[in-house]
Amino acid sequence: MTIAVSPGAHPALVLNADYRPLSYYPLSLWSWQDTIKAVFLDRVNIVSEYDVDIRSPSFRMRLPSVVSLKSYVTPTRNPAFTRFNVFLRDRFQCQYCTSREELTFDHVIPRARGGQTTWENVVAACSPCNLRKGSLTSADARMWPRQKPYQPSVSDLHNNGRQFPPNYLHDSWLDYLYWDTELDP
Repeated sequence: MTIAVSPGAHPALVLNADYRPLSYYPLSLWSWQDTIKAVFLDRVNIVSEYDVDIRSPSFRMRLPSVVSLKSYVTPTRNPAFTRFNVFLRDRFQCQYCTSREELTFDHVIPRARGGQTTWENVVAACSPCNLRKGSLTSADARMWPRQKPYQPSVSDLHNNGRQFPPNYLHDSWLDYLYWDTELDP
């Protein structure tokens, strides 16, 4: 089928050379334009295709829906310490009340009391809990995080990311996203 292809339509799932997604959250996707460029530069293998063609007067090709890199990209061992990764580690919920609204982050040992901005001292917190705790310690505020803050591995973040699938999953992607999860009997 040949149709007009809009710029944001038909992204391709990008797999590492071992056929695992480069990331789960956000899901590793490329625009169809970047995917076609990678095909022509011989950087990827086409694994699956959409039922949509692109063409010029002298060329016709099906749009790839899943590609794998030809060269393996070694995942980083330690994820970057970012607000997003703290939220992902804590499953996008306040570690004091489990709310998912108005998330910010809280220093378990307040900075005013010498606390550092590190994986081991920062948790996701909703604004009301963060304001209520203020610069008090957990004991003084009688507010303890549900889980002790820790430095997650890339695997920890990938596992948490699987709990938040994107709004759109093409059927051709499903075989490559959750193949390493336990099957139901």
